[in-house]
Amino acid sequence: MLEDMTARIAACIGESIDVKQLLLTDTLFHEKIRKAASFMVDTLRSDGKVHFCGNGGSAADAQHLAAELSGRFYFDRPPLNAEALHCNSSYLTAVGNDYGYEHIFSRLLRGTGKAGDVLVGISTSGNSQNIVLAFSVAKEMNIRTIALTGRGGGEMASLSDVLLNVPSSDTPRIQESHILIGHIICELVETELFGKNRL
Repeated sequence: MLEDMTARIAACIGESIDVKQLLLTDTLFHEKIRKAASFMVDTLRSDGKVHFCGNGGSAADAQHLAAELSGRFYFDRPPLNAEALHCNSSYLTAVGNDYGYEHIFSRLLRGTGKAGDVLVGISTSGNSQNIVLAFSVAKEMNIRTIALTGRGGGEMASLSDVLLNVPSSDTPRIQESHILIGHIICELVETELFGKNRL
């Protein structure tokens, strides 16, 4: 049994490396990451806001990445205007109960977002209805959208200005790559805005 576990550990690490190897060699994907970072830089330079949303593990990633921007990433600098849309549990339970769970992100975006902002939606399937609806509302409000998904992109693909669709259909491997991509974007944004890098 222990040998089986050891083999599975190695297999999981290898699977994660395989997905990241595909990302490493995909120069078109690199350009999409650069474009996503540029959208955020433009927004933040114009006193706009970067909104994040996700469900479950992707909600944790959304909150994590928002904190990297609003707190700090590699070095001390002023805070950036970034926030995850799911952090107020009273709001979530009220809107989920009164309007339906699919409206939790779109309703808050209507209240806190404005033209020129950026919305980052994280969904391994690309089909989370509360994010799909938020992306539709973002289009109405002239808010640019960045989708982090799995291979196909799901319904979010046609609603996103930048589609960062990880080449995998395995949820844990996709999520591992989402946080890698998110960290790269945070580094690019921080460096561009503050003229400093980690080296």
